[in-house]
Amino acid sequence: MPDKGTQQNSAERVRSIVAALEEQIVLGWLMPRERLLEEKLTQQFDCKKHVVREAIFELERMGLVDRTPNKGATVRLLSAEGVRQVYVVREMLETLAAEQIPLPASVSLLAELTRIQSGHATAVDTTDARAAFHANLSFHNTLFEACGNPYLAELIRAAAQKVHGARFFTAGSQPHLKRARDEHWAMIEALRLGDRVSLVALCRNHLGPSLVAYLSAIQTRSRE
Repeated sequence: MPDKGTQQNSAERVRSIVAALEEQIVLGWLMPRERLLEEKLTQQFDCKKHVVREAIFELERMGLVDRTPNKGATVRLLSAEGVRQVYVVREMLETLAAEQIPLPASVSLLAELTRIQSGHATAVDTTDARAAFHANLSFHNTLFEACGNPYLAELIRAAAQKVHGARFFTAGSQPHLKRARDEHWAMIEALRLGDRVSLVALCRNHLGPSLVAYLSAIQTRSRE
């Protein structure tokens, strides 16, 4: 029977593989319908098959992977309607959170968001899509956690995660990354000024580009 240390190490390994594969899906390094081969992944991550299987199960739970009996796992191709529906939920949740953040924002919150966004801006300016992705996640997690409702913040994270597979059209796009960079700075300024109307509008409009890009790409592929 494995001891607690072994179980903990295994769980940590699963989490690290999930994070790595999630990143590859978001950045388009793993494309929709691409197969996730256990043998290849065990070699890539230098781990046992059961660790890879657990990671794939978690990715399926997150909505990033489809598993078919006797056929294995593939990166999920999100339907246009499914993505639209998730984005409707995201808009409701994120604007609700923006409406609850105490304004004007605290000095500590402004300092933390500024620190994170400085890193995001550097990543965008140096075309480091991987660093930009992680800084973007950190920025939004910190922003919406400031609403003071941890359950709402968790729902926002879960909803965003479900459509990570639709973000690869914008995750490496400089025009989209630059727009996100500028909107993040505008959110920080709205927080500083206590401008609720601008903050809510910025959070709502911030979602649009990735949704439009994905739907446009899906329509293009359907015509090919």
